[in-house]
Amino acid sequence: MKTTRILLVDDHKIIRDGIKALLQDVPEVEVVGEAENGSKAVASVRNDGIDVVIMDINMPVMDGIEATRVIRQLNSSIKIIALSMLEEKGNIKAMIEAGASGYIIKSAGEEQLIKAISSVINGRYFFSDEAAHAVMMDMVYSRETESEKSEQFKLTDRELEVLRLIVEEYTTQEIADALFISTRTVDAHRRNLLQKTGVRNLAGLVRYAIEHVIS
Repeated sequence: MKTTRILLVDDHKIIRDGIKALLQDVPEVEVVGEAENGSKAVASVRNDGIDVVIMDINMPVMDGIEATRVIRQLNSSIKIIALSMLEEKGNIKAMIEAGASGYIIKSAGEEQLIKAISSVINGRYFFSDEAAHAVMMDMVYSRETESEKSEQFKLTDRELEVLRLIVEEYTTQEIADALFISTRTVDAHRRNLLQKTGVRNLAGLVRYAIEHVIS
């Protein structure tokens, strides 16, 4: 199996060292470079055959949002996982719009970090539990305002519940069990969500929530 080559980008060496320690014994994953700001990250991806960038957001010289945008323009095959403190959750939307495929909190453990890398390499989005919760809470709090702006996209309380569980990677059966409804009803809610938001798949639902619901 091909080794996934990782670039770590954070202006704090202790954070980079911590992530390297988490990944050092993971098969098929290799940290091949480090950068302390976005500008150096851009320079690194030009030369080092990087597959995944784990990108801090708030850095000197060039921040993670701008660096993500530039890297994706240079090489759209490179996957970027945003790395953030929980209180920086407002940056989720900006990072996804810039081209990031994942978002994890700096306190994430080895299991979640590995899952994030595996997800983005396989073309999926990944949000840590904390980031997913922040997305859904912002959706809930902004729901009334957004409903007034665009009544045609108004989501019901039950649809929001189903969407929250989808973001948290519940299966259809698990959603049905959690909400005490049938799997057919879950499928109906999913179809309604796709129709109302105009997206094609479950990853699109998450991206739609970030781009259009969170203010």
